[in-house]
Amino acid sequence: MADVATDLVRIDDTGTAHPVSRTASQKMRARKGTFRVMPAPSHVVFMRYVGEDGRRDDEDGPVVKLAGEVTKAGSLCDIVSLVGHSGWKGELVVLDGQTSRSVFFEQGKVIGAQSTAEGERLGEILYQYGALNQEQIEACVHVTGKRIGEAAIEFGFLTREKLYQLMGKQVEEIVYNILRVGDGMFYFLDRYDENRLSTQYNLASSALLMEGVRRMDELSYFRERIPSDDHVPVPIPNKKGAPSKELIKVWEAADGERSVADIGRHCEISLFEATQAVFQLLQGGHIKMRSPEPRDPVAIVNMFNVAMRSIFHAVGDSARASVLRSTLTSYASSAGAYDSLFLAAGPLDDGSLKVERIVSNIAALAGDDAVRLLTQWLYEYVAFAMFAANSLLPKEEGVNLTKKITDIIAPLRDSRSET
Repeated sequence: MADVATDLVRIDDTGTAHPVSRTASQKMRARKGTFRVMPAPSHVVFMRYVGEDGRRDDEDGPVVKLAGEVTKAGSLCDIVSLVGHSGWKGELVVLDGQTSRSVFFEQGKVIGAQSTAEGERLGEILYQYGALNQEQIEACVHVTGKRIGEAAIEFGFLTREKLYQLMGKQVEEIVYNILRVGDGMFYFLDRYDENRLSTQYNLASSALLMEGVRRMDELSYFRERIPSDDHVPVPIPNKKGAPSKELIKVWEAADGERSVADIGRHCEISLFEATQAVFQLLQGGHIKMRSPEPRDPVAIVNMFNVAMRSIFHAVGDSARASVLRSTLTSYASSAGAYDSLFLAAGPLDDGSLKVERIVSNIAALAGDDAVRLLTQWLYEYVAFAMFAANSLLPKEEGVNLTKKITDIIAPLRDSRSET
């Protein structure tokens, strides 16, 4: 399981707080100063900075208007709805592990958003929508003193109008991803520093909420047949008749080599739009899906994560999922290699692993042999997880799961046989 001890603070009989780990100590040191202990239930400690005078002044930071724990995906829909319908002005901060996202509201409108999440920074959005390629992004990043968007305009890669449009897309993507956060904390602050917003938009929070909910529902459905953005649509020859005109561009881009993400960039549409179109082509029998080839540790772990999330999704209810986690923990401990491989990397509640940490761990463990050993260990772990999950499911569901997971991890199996 994920290391849950990294943020622990122990309060002793004298009321003195002791950080249990280095991470907790670093977080406490970053908050040096005088805080007031606010009224709270006995199982919660809520403190806010007040300074040496002991009073809550404007310079002590925004007032926390709402706060709470996020325990499942979609739970923030109610918060976004409340803030939007109330017409509040302020900043919704959502913290998910090391990821921080902020959405700025005013009079029921979303006027901006910021994120530290992978895939949501402006350069990554410009790449995802096909506006810039990797070489252009590299050129922009190395321009000293310029934001990536301004550098792209100076180089002639983008028009200012196109940049403005895509920055709006970035705001939308951040809001949609906030709604999908399943574990973390949220705070609504009654004000924000307007200097943080280089550009302001006027996006109806209700419309964003409705679209976000639709995407969550549909994406879960799409993932049954398109497990990841790295999967490759392959055209089916001799299919009579072309798809509808709305799908022609995506159909023509599906050359058997481009992944779903590549098709999105090629067609300059969002990942969700690309996935939606590919799903419709699948339904129409125009294409079939091929798993991506695992060429490096990142791709291998991503494929493993897709398979494990599918297994836990199939197992479903919390009681069976708990049994599966316990079985996998015993298997990992008995196998020997996994304790070192999974160090500080998980598995998380959905069975997935932290990609960057696994890549670091396997490099230290295996060196030049990293790809071969990682492929072998993760394939064997998924195979056992599939076997264990089958014992928890009705026969027909187990057969369907086996077929699905076998298709997902086929490239790992083939890669093992080659080595």
